[in-house]
Amino acid sequence: EKTVPIPEKLNEWAPRPPPEFVRDVMGSSAGAGSGEFHVYRHLRRREYQRQDFMDAMAEKQRLDEEFQKKLERNKMVAEEQTAKRRRKRQKLKEKKLQAKKNKLEQKKQEK
Repeated sequence: EKTVPIPEKLNEWAPRPPPEFVRDVMGSSAGAGSGEFHVYRHLRRREYQRQDFMDAMAEKQRLDEEFQKKLERNKMVAEEQTAKRRRKRQKLKEKKLQAKKNKLEQKKQEK
């Protein structure tokens, strides 16, 4: 009698897009201020994370395509087997029907 809440599917995590323009990034080289390294480090970490995400998505897409191809192959094999068995059943059915007709003709000829 009580309604049960069904949780919705969580959205897949996606990284923020890279910034259009990064200002005043000196990197980890000498001459950078003590605070600049941390900015550089965060940008670098975010970029590596974005690249890893893109690699993972590419791999997932490749696996999905591979799986779909495998499903198609399995479906085709199953259809071939089904068609083969259907032909066999039809052949047996026709053979029985022919035997029945032959038997009726023999009875007519005997009479």
